[in-house]
Amino acid sequence: MDYKQLPAAEKFINRELSWLKFNMRVMEEACNDKHPILERLRFLSISGTNLDEFYMVRVAGIRGQIKAGAETLSVEGLSPKEQLRKINFLAQTLLDSQQKQWFTITKALKKESITLVKGNDIGQADKAWLENYFLQNILSILTPLAVDPAHSFPFIPNLGFSLVLELLRDDDQSPLLALLPIPAQLKRFIRLPSDKLRFILIEDVLRLFLDRLFPNYSLIADGVFRIIRDSEMEVSEEAEDLVRVFESALKRRRRGHVVRLELNANIPDNLKNMVVKGLEVSKSEVIFAKGMIGIGDVSQLIVPDRMDIQYKPHSPRFPDRVKDHHGDCFAAIRQKDFIVHHPFESFDVVVSFLQQAANDPDVVAIKQTLYRTSDDSPIVRALIAAAEAGKTVTALVELKARFDEARNIKWARDMERAGVHVVYGFMDLKTHAKISVVIRQENNSLKTYLHFGTGNYHPITAKIYTDLSYFTDDEALGRDAVHIFNYLTGYARPRKLEKTAISPMGIREKLFEHIDQEISFAKRNKPAAIWAKLNSLVDSLMIKKLYEASCAGVKIELVVRGICCLRPNVKGMSENIRVKSIIGRFLEHSRIICFGNGFEMPSSKAVLYISSADWMPRNFDRRMEIMVPLENPTVHSQVLDQIMVLNLKDNVQSWELGADASYVRIKTTGEAISAHEYFLTNPSLSGTGSILEEECNE
Repeated sequence: MDYKQLPAAEKFINRELSWLKFNMRVMEEACNDKHPILERLRFLSISGTNLDEFYMVRVAGIRGQIKAGAETLSVEGLSPKEQLRKINFLAQTLLDSQQKQWFTITKALKKESITLVKGNDIGQADKAWLENYFLQNILSILTPLAVDPAHSFPFIPNLGFSLVLELLRDDDQSPLLALLPIPAQLKRFIRLPSDKLRFILIEDVLRLFLDRLFPNYSLIADGVFRIIRDSEMEVSEEAEDLVRVFESALKRRRRGHVVRLELNANIPDNLKNMVVKGLEVSKSEVIFAKGMIGIGDVSQLIVPDRMDIQYKPHSPRFPDRVKDHHGDCFAAIRQKDFIVHHPFESFDVVVSFLQQAANDPDVVAIKQTLYRTSDDSPIVRALIAAAEAGKTVTALVELKARFDEARNIKWARDMERAGVHVVYGFMDLKTHAKISVVIRQENNSLKTYLHFGTGNYHPITAKIYTDLSYFTDDEALGRDAVHIFNYLTGYARPRKLEKTAISPMGIREKLFEHIDQEISFAKRNKPAAIWAKLNSLVDSLMIKKLYEASCAGVKIELVVRGICCLRPNVKGMSENIRVKSIIGRFLEHSRIICFGNGFEMPSSKAVLYISSADWMPRNFDRRMEIMVPLENPTVHSQVLDQIMVLNLKDNVQSWELGADASYVRIKTTGEAISAHEYFLTNPSLSGTGSILEEECNE
């Protein structure tokens, strides 16, 4: 049978279920005893916060479809109700695994003298210390709330965590139902004074001192609950003032519908019913936890006191090529293009590039995209300094960066006050491309220096995300970048770009051209290969094109960290496609695309790109993205022969996707190869200094 005649469910994997399986792989690293115990705890925490965001956004969207009566089928043929049923089943499996692993890790932590003390096990000395801590640091910001006909059920914010209480008045035994919301400013784990690491949960501390909040009452029963609200934002495309509209939307988001209610498993029925009724949630939105509610909070137990049971710290290398030029980024770029591989190499070079531009009297203009950045952003400070120095500075700030909207509004206003030309891109497109352009006066003409990234201009995430920073003074790329910024600021769509491709009008098409070329090579019995490294592969048009290439004999190797809707290794459809996922110390984030171009891979003749875009409909159709070719031989070799080859060879942190949508950890046979360990201990090729480069070329 022609694979095109197969049912959709046999050709595609559901996006939501694929994401849940990715998060299960993250959770599995909490079980991996090759990691230090506090790092296992970190993986457990990450799996919890990931799941929270999944419910805030993806599950909220599906519930919205169901409430609206939508019957639109997913690409593999599931209705919203069918998807939600499967999601809830798999999510419950994940939640059960998290609780089981939390129990296992707490036992292992105890062996390392890190203990979680229960409230009823507190001794007098600790209780006295806690009482003082409670009075000085907790009591004044708590607000106990009665729930009765005169006091309606209060508003609980997204991710709000609360105690629910049943009390009796001591003198007349009259009952009282109450809530005690726990403010987000309070730490979930309070460290007790000791020469050992001992912690107690905030809810246990509150139980110890309820008499300070409810004097003359006795506790009969209690429970804890936590909620997750719909966090999507709707913004009208007719908005006249985008910033004000987003500020209003942020306020509305706080009051989004509850999409998940977590309750402790042994909560009394009367308290459970009160919470369910008060929050107006359905039975399908209620989850009972047998252990720790809010598993993401366990990261608070990772303290600097015990670096011996965390990953060995590493100091990111600063590119020797820039050091050779005494820190002059422009001189290093003029000598030769180079690429910086984060987090193994320092993000400081990106900051230095912009700081140098701000301070250089010969720099006349800077153009910058900002999708996400840190609270105390050195990138933004450099742009402000450049504007105050009289340079022409343009910053495109993307207000639609989910969960970073408020921070981006603040930065936009700070930059505007300093004289930066701030623009917000398109109403109907997110600007996700990572581009920095510096224009410098040299020899009576203007010269353009460029930075293209696969990751955000965010110095914090750059320490844990694997990304690529490409520095070049290529004239054609410079012209492309200027045209792209003209498009972003003035809606002047470029007629033609010389080397780059952008979405929404070119990346998918450019990729298809290269795939067709590989198909042509295969049909002529020439070597034909596609290698790609992505975060997600969802786009059905791209998946169908890859199936076409596989059927023609093109060998396809994909490293897809998260969601993958393609089914590999299906006879007659995808037997030439292999998909793996790497989950380890660092979050794989770089996007790399390689085409064999008629030669056996890896080859110096291969066509190579880096991109800000994953292969998803949103990246191809609803975002402004960029794809940049890598033509410099040294840069080309570093990305293809070092980074891609090591990712494909990794057998320590890799999982392989099967035709049945299951992932199996790749077993190490022979030499253990860890991509992350290799990059931590080996210098990159294009960033090496002149001496080391000569040694590498010998």
